Amino acid sequence: MSTALQQRPSSDLANGRFGQRRYMIRKKFFKLFGGAFHIYDADGNVAFYSKMKAFKLKEDLRIFTSEEMNEEVLSIKARNILDISATYDVTDSATGQKVGALRRKGLKSILRDEWLILDAQDQEIGNIQEDSMLLALVRRLLSNLVPQRFQGAVGGTPVLNFRQRFNPFIQKIDLDFSVDTGGKLDRRLGIAAAVLLCAIEGRQQGG
Repeated sequence: MSTALQQRPSSDLANGRFGQRRYMIRKKFFKLFGGAFHIYDADGNVAFYSKMKAFKLKEDLRIFTSEEMNEEVLSIKARNILDISATYDVTDSATGQKVGALRRKGLKSILRDEWLILDAQDQEIGNIQEDSMLLALVRRLLSNLVPQRFQGAVGGTPVLNFRQRFNPFIQKIDLDFSVDTGGKLDRRLGIAAAVLLCAIEGRQQGG
């Protein structure tokens, strides 16, 4: 495969679907097997659709451009089975290029959720952390009555905010990349991280 095919054009990532500053993620209602999420841009258009394959021993999520699932843009796969500190590889489906990885800090996340952001060489470049220890403990006792909030940083610089809306029946999340003024986070990795937070963390919130 040529070098030109191994990477998406920078304009494709800076603009269009991956170039939005804000998104809203909504969990599909009455999705009994697997998991599915619509990801809307600021104008209310579907930017992405994500689906988790049901009955897989290892987590396997795919992100498409629409619910028709004709064009897959990202895949998120766990490396191991039932690993409390699971690592998820994020791959650009169009090029086969590994974008990076996301690793859950297992034991630490029992009290307060935290994820590490890794680059394509598995080097740690940042983290995503639940907003506070106190609120994290309250959430574990009151389920989804207390919305989740996360902040992400790369090299100590804020790059994203993840905020669950208060709704005990339908999971809706506001995803905001506007703090990443320096473009430190690959937006593909940011979208993948948000989907993982919805799919994996949402389970312990009763979602």
